[in-house]
Amino acid sequence: MQEIIINLINSYGYLAIFALIAIENIFPPIPSEIILTLGGFLVVQASLQFPQVVFFATLGSTIGAFVLYYVGYVLQPSHFEKLLRSPKVQKLGFKYEDIQKAQKWFDRNGKVTVFLCRLVPVIRSLISIPAGMNKMPMIPFLIFTILGSLLWNTILVFIGTILGENWAMISTYIDQYAIVIAIVAIIVLAIYFYRKHQKKS
Repeated sequence: MQEIIINLINSYGYLAIFALIAIENIFPPIPSEIILTLGGFLVVQASLQFPQVVFFATLGSTIGAFVLYYVGYVLQPSHFEKLLRSPKVQKLGFKYEDIQKAQKWFDRNGKVTVFLCRLVPVIRSLISIPAGMNKMPMIPFLIFTILGSLLWNTILVFIGTILGENWAMISTYIDQYAIVIAIVAIIVLAIYFYRKHQKKS
């Protein structure tokens, strides 16, 4: 997988980054951390420009997120569960349990979850489905998606510029990062809803 990503980005540059990130948002097993840190390394090599890498990655993220939002919007929950549990779909890397986690995040925390979950691997893609299933208005969905994806993409591309030739090291630490971000997200959400409750009191 990593070799294919490298060859595509070396051959097609920004177009490959856009397409790969869009696909990564639809099929989470494709690792965005590899795509974006490689993009950051190529910025150092002067093959690509930092703003363009972030722009095309964010555009791809938004397109991919919209596809999953629409899937969640049109499918009934029972039909969707049946689809996700089918062997063919599971071979694409989808796990029904991951969708359930994303749904619980959305149910507890609402629209702001779309932003925060863009910073958590796997969940960052799948959160679009409960947003669609809950008929979240399109404009807030796109705004939170763009802002969260922009932050995630900028961080990973920047890390790629720092790591240089060691850009592939990011995959070693991404799981630990995911745990830290999840904890931070929970703390931020707790503070947000505490303050919201205090205002109502």
